[in-house]
Amino acid sequence: MAKSNRNNLPNLLDADHFRSLEWIEKANAPVLAIGKDYGSGLIVPLHSHSRTQLWWARSGVVLVYTPGGRWMIPPGHALLIPAGMEHSAEMVSDVRMHSIYIAPVVENRAQRPLVLEISPLVGSLIDELVRVENEVSSERREHLIKDLLLEEIPRLAERPLGLPFPRDRRLATLCRQFLEAPSASANIDDWAARMGISRRSFTRLFRQETGVSFGTWRQQACIFASLPRIADGEPITTVALDAGYDNVAAFTTMFRRMLGAPPSLYLGSRQA
Repeated sequence: MAKSNRNNLPNLLDADHFRSLEWIEKANAPVLAIGKDYGSGLIVPLHSHSRTQLWWARSGVVLVYTPGGRWMIPPGHALLIPAGMEHSAEMVSDVRMHSIYIAPVVENRAQRPLVLEISPLVGSLIDELVRVENEVSSERREHLIKDLLLEEIPRLAERPLGLPFPRDRRLATLCRQFLEAPSASANIDDWAARMGISRRSFTRLFRQETGVSFGTWRQQACIFASLPRIADGEPITTVALDAGYDNVAAFTTMFRRMLGAPPSLYLGSRQA
């Protein structure tokens, strides 16, 4: 019997997920809040919704897939997902998720996915909305919280944790291989040779396919690939050297430049 229950678990999780989607689509309120816990390795199936979603990783790390790229949500950050955009997700670790769903009539920012750093004020407002969804609360107070949240979301800082992915199959294969074994020393000439094209052709193709230069994508991909390992508690030195950096200082400098804090403090400070 226990074995049967385990085998049915994914189906039960999918059913719960689609019940939530149905509730979101049918609700009339302009702003909705949901809080859920997900286990490490759980896959959220491909779906979309008519509302813009602010998916906040209260704790843990989430990887979200969209048609145009992959997006990492570490603790203390949220992904703004435009209404109507298909996406799926993978829990890189145990995750506590708080999501806000915003009706189109009150939201006009999200034209593309954005990773945003959640401020203490916005975090408190989201926590409060998730709490009042399950408790009796003053209607006026709830409206005030929602109005303030909508005012604050456009003020949140964007972080470069989106990784655009090319549609060209050969180039996409190289990008996937890079994520499996990132290297800060990877260079254009090597990638161009592997594709059998000139350096100039590769540079032009890469920017056309991803919207960024190879150097920018490489830096983002190295940090992108390092976050789950740091979240798992691996030594920063090991992660930095595996990523092809000559020393921890160089890795820390790049990490701080992109995310605003050194890796030794980053995840711990966000979770606290």
